Amino acid sequence: MASILLKDLVKAYGQTEVLHQIDGRIEDGELVVIVGPSGCGKSTLLRMVAGLETVTSGEISIGDRVVNDLEPADRDIAMVFQNYALYPHMSVRENMAYGLKIRKISKAEINVRVEEAADILEIRPYLDRKPRQLSGGQRQRVAMGRAIVRDPQVFLFDEPLSNLDAKLRVQMRLEIRKLQQRLGVTSIYVTHDQVEAMTLGDRLMVLNGGYVEQFGTPIELYDRPATVFVAGFIGSPAMNFLPGHADNGEIALGNGVKIPGAPDAVGSVTLGIRPEHLAADPSGPLRISVSLFEHLGANTLLHGTLENTDTEIVASLPGHVTAETGSVLSFSANPDLLHAFDPETGRRI
Repeated sequence: MASILLKDLVKAYGQTEVLHQIDGRIEDGELVVIVGPSGCGKSTLLRMVAGLETVTSGEISIGDRVVNDLEPADRDIAMVFQNYALYPHMSVRENMAYGLKIRKISKAEINVRVEEAADILEIRPYLDRKPRQLSGGQRQRVAMGRAIVRDPQVFLFDEPLSNLDAKLRVQMRLEIRKLQQRLGVTSIYVTHDQVEAMTLGDRLMVLNGGYVEQFGTPIELYDRPATVFVAGFIGSPAMNFLPGHADNGEIALGNGVKIPGAPDAVGSVTLGIRPEHLAADPSGPLRISVSLFEHLGANTLLHGTLENTDTEIVASLPGHVTAETGSVLSFSANPDLLHAFDPETGRRI
C-alpha cells in the first residue's frame, strides 16, 4: 500500500487553467473523497492521479515515486468507472481476469484471485454470466472485482454509483466502505453527492472552480466550514445565510432583531445557521413567516422568510409540525452553533 502526495498541482488546457495549486496528502490506507459541483475539476484531478491526464505543473507521488511521467499501467492503481467499462462479450470471470491475463499471470493464480474477489463481493454465482444478464448493482460489483484482483497500491473511484437507483446507491456505498476498510487500500473517490461524501470519506477535499476550499474530516467540515461555499455545500438541507452586522458579541439582522453570537466579529457579516440548529421557541427572536412544509416522516422542513425581510430560511423540525401558510413561528438558535463569514471574501471569521 502507499500514500499519495499532491504538490502544487496545476492543470491547464492552453491558456485556461482549470486546477490551481492543488496540495494534499492522502495517507496509507485512507479513503479520501473529492467532492464538489459539476465542472469543479474533481474528475480531472482523479484522471491526473491515474495518468489519463497530463500534469501541467506540480508533482504527484504514489508511495516514494513521483509518477508524473509514468504510464497508467506502471502506477500500480486500479480504477472503477461510472459506466462499469465491462466487456460485453466476456463472462464475469473473463472480465475480472482480463487485466491479470495480459500481465501474463499464471492461470492458477488468476483463478484463485478471481474466486477470492467473487466471494468478497458475493458474485460467485454469476461468474459465468455475461454483463447483460446482471443488474446495475451486480455489474458494479464486477467492476470492483476487476480492480480488487489486481491487488493495487491505490483504488480510484470515479462516481461509481451515479447510474444506480437511490436505494441501491445507499447499499453499495456501505459495501464500498466496508470493502475498503477490509482491504486497507489507499483510495480516492470522486462524487458530487455530499451525503455520499460524508458517509464514505475519512477526509473530504472540497473543490470549487478548480480550487481546494477545505480538506478535512466530515465532522470538521460540518462543524467548522472554512468558507461560505463549504458551509452551503456540506449538510442537507443546506445552511441558511442571513446578512447582518456584528458588534459587542451580537449580530443585528436585516429586520433589526439582535441575536447573541460571533464574539470576534465586528461589522458586516454573513450569519450561517444550519436548519437543524433552529429550535421552536415561543419567545425566540427569529420569527419566520411560513411558506411551505415538507413532511419527510421523521422530520419536517419548514420553508419561509425571516419576518419583515425577503431573506429565505429553512428550519428542520422533528415530527409532523404544521401551521397555516403565512403564519409566523418563533425560533431560537444556540450561539455556539452559529457561523460567521466575511461577506466579501466568504472566509470564516
